[in-house]
This record gives sequence, structure tokens and C-alpha cells, in this order.
Amino acid sequence: MEVRSIYRYARISPFKVREVTREIQGLPVSAALDLLAFTPKKAAFLIGKTLKSAVANAENNANLKADGLVVKEAVVGEGPTMKRMMARARGSGSRILKRTSHIRIVLSDEIEIETRETRKAKREQEKKEAKKETKAGETAERSTSSAGKKATKPKKSRQRKGKEITFYGTKS
Repeated sequence: MEVRSIYRYARISPFKVREVTREIQGLPVSAALDLLAFTPKKAAFLIGKTLKSAVANAENNANLKADGLVVKEAVVGEGPTMKRMMARARGSGSRILKRTSHIRIVLSDEIEIETRETRKAKREQEKKEAKKETKAGETAERSTSSAGKKATKPKKSRQRKGKEITFYGTKS
């Protein structure tokens, strides 16, 4: 089941928030909260607030345990931009864009939580399969190469002022 939480009109640029949301996607909730707690950015605080809200929604509204939840997606959209003026030289003015963002976090309990141990076991299994394939490929290659050897022309070489020049298959 999926549970979501949205923080609307957050007073921070979406570009700055996306940097942090990319890091927590696909992580279990506990790992994501730990990562956010040790990230020294304003965006991490706002995302942490939204993530805690999503966990509370899961526990209270959907009767799910926080241990089995995974961050399925963390999306940041652009909110309305407030435009301000700042005085510049010679009586002119320039615009200041105060950007806002909408932070949406979706949690799911259907995605399998991948721990270090399972990831390590999976990697070792892939290595074993790769070794088997290479051994099978080498034995097949040896049998075909010994049966179908082709006569090749020997390469000729000349030496010219300390540099060796090699010619392949030319007449001289």
C-alpha cells in the first residue's frame, strides 16, 4: 500500500531540495531519516518533516508499521514564485525571484528492503555465475581455435634510423 505526504509552498528553491531528495529515494524509512538528520542543509530539515508526516499517515491512517516502509519516490515540484524588486545603480532596479517548492514523498510497503547482507550475497552470486560463463566460453574457444587454425603471413620488419617499421602482408 502506498502512503503520501505533501509539503506545499516550502520557501526554498526546488533545485536545492532535489539534491537531497535524490539521496533518499529507494531507502528504508529509518535509513532515510538517519541520512537526513546528518545532512547539514535546510532542505534536509524540510524533507525530514515531510517524511515524518508520511510515516505518521502510514501508521494512523493505513495501519502500517514504520519498519517495513520504503521511500518509493520523493518528488519536488516548482511552486509559485514571488517577485521582488531590488534597487540597483543609477536609479534602475532588478528582479529578485523568491522561489517556492512542493515536496511530495510516497512511501510503500510493497518494495523489498535491500540490506547490506542481501546486496552482498546477490553480488557474490553474480560473480559465481560470471566465472562459470567465462570458463564455459574458454573451453569452447579452445576447441574451435585448434581445429580451424589459418595460415597467416609472417610480418616483415625493417629498421630505419633507430625506428622499427612493421609491414603486414606487403611484398618487398
